[in-house]
Amino acid sequence: MKAIKLIKPYFIENRAIIFLGFGCLILVDFLQLSIPRVIKWAIDDLTGFTATLSSLAVHTGYILAIGLMIGVFRYLWRRFLLGTSRRVEEGLRNRLFTHTQVLSASFFDKTRTGDLMAHATNDIQQVRMATGMGLVAINDAIVLGAAAIGFMAWINLRLTAFVLIPMPFIVLGTRFFSKKMHLRYRTVQGAFADLTEGVRERFAGIRIIKAYNSEPNEALRLEKISKRYVDENLKLVKITSSFFPMMLLLSNLSLAIVLYLGGRQTIMQEITPGDFVAFISYLGLLTWPMMALGWVTNLIQRGKASLERLDNILQTVPEIDDMPNARPQGPPRQGLALHHVSFAFEKDGAGVLSDINLSLDPGMTLGLVGPPGSGKTSLIHLIPRFYDVTEGGILLDGIDIRSLSLSDLRALIALVPQEPFMFAGTIAENIALGDSTVGRNALKNALEMAALGKTVAAFPRGLETIVGEKGVILSGGQKQRIALARALLSKRPILLLDDPISQVDTDTGQTIINTIQSLKWPWLTILSSHRLSAVRQADQIAVLNQGKIVESGSHAELITNNRYYAQTYRLQEISHAP
Repeated sequence: MKAIKLIKPYFIENRAIIFLGFGCLILVDFLQLSIPRVIKWAIDDLTGFTATLSSLAVHTGYILAIGLMIGVFRYLWRRFLLGTSRRVEEGLRNRLFTHTQVLSASFFDKTRTGDLMAHATNDIQQVRMATGMGLVAINDAIVLGAAAIGFMAWINLRLTAFVLIPMPFIVLGTRFFSKKMHLRYRTVQGAFADLTEGVRERFAGIRIIKAYNSEPNEALRLEKISKRYVDENLKLVKITSSFFPMMLLLSNLSLAIVLYLGGRQTIMQEITPGDFVAFISYLGLLTWPMMALGWVTNLIQRGKASLERLDNILQTVPEIDDMPNARPQGPPRQGLALHHVSFAFEKDGAGVLSDINLSLDPGMTLGLVGPPGSGKTSLIHLIPRFYDVTEGGILLDGIDIRSLSLSDLRALIALVPQEPFMFAGTIAENIALGDSTVGRNALKNALEMAALGKTVAAFPRGLETIVGEKGVILSGGQKQRIALARALLSKRPILLLDDPISQVDTDTGQTIINTIQSLKWPWLTILSSHRLSAVRQADQIAVLNQGKIVESGSHAELITNNRYYAQTYRLQEISHAP
């Protein structure tokens, strides 16, 4: 129950509203308990032949007035208690999303999107049900149940004692089944996460599925995942389908006892017919608390399982975070340096980078080249601290970036990733990243620098063109240039370009490179590219192979060396020759 601390602050914050809600709920319970008393008076008058039209009208008026008050106070408790459960839902969802955003890239490398979606939807919904109707059912099970028993005892203590015989069996049954239900609910929630991820993945890859006529195979695979989810639910149903009938059986057993013993006492005139009818009415009111005991067990176990799953995420500590007393950082003045940097994704895994040494002064451009898998992207991702170095250090103005404020560090960096991501909004929103203060002229200027101005101008809605999920209406080159425009618009001191022209034609790529080289950029740029012509004008070029720098220098120096760079450059020159 450690996970209860997740929802405790919301109850403390809304304690006044919760108390009012419970006050209204308890008032509704006692109003419901007063109706059998009115019925008793009416029945006794009828069986005693003392009833008149006026007395029946009075009794009817009492019931109508009680019903009206029940309606008013029931609205209030639903507004207060169920409204609070919605606030808990909102708070947990916001907290989960906020926490997930600060988790490190390594967390998302290991966690499926479907799992996170299941946490943010189904798990939080189960917590809402437990904190809303679950608390209501607990109150009714205690207050309404105890009060109903009290009124029944007032009518006839001996008969009440017989009616309560099934109660210990209800308690024992609830304890037995609740443990089994909790384990089953955790398994069901895990299966739901698998199903969510399976559906998401296939929707995201629908074009590949269609291209390879894989619809039957993918439908079969998803059917297997769905069947597992159904099977786990059926295992749960085996438990709940035994639990709820047991509750109903014990409730009806009490009713049978009342009909036999209570009817006998009525015949023997030990109780009045009105008392007999009222007793049965109270037993009917007691049936709900007995059923609520089972239902609330269901809700609480679901909520508990979901709360534990949420707590596992919220207890995850980001691997990349600010160190104690992290230092602020302004625009770099002395440059960037990598000293004996080594990196591996896993502690005991194979190294991705090994003993990298580089130094960049402000205003310089570093070109990174090498065969696929040589470590270029990994090196770029170390600078904004998506991952931390395994050995060595990266220094900005002579200070290890791990000792800097993470937000300050990333505020200095504009990144164009190898696989640009587009949000399902407009072109303008994707470039400005939702910043409404960015003017139209700035957006158009960024597009021109990214060699996309004429293309966007030709769209019917221009900058307001909706790009769709992941930029589905755009080509790979267009998405890459929008990502470049996004980076150029930010005008941040450190520009990281991870193969920014891999998906554009040669002429457009050269236009983009010329634009970048012509910028009055007072800071430093790191440009990774498979096209060596893109890095030709760089102040320094580092050639990576198997995570190591195998040669470095200017374009002229590397051509003279006649090694990987020179050989690849000549091959590319031949392939692009007219």
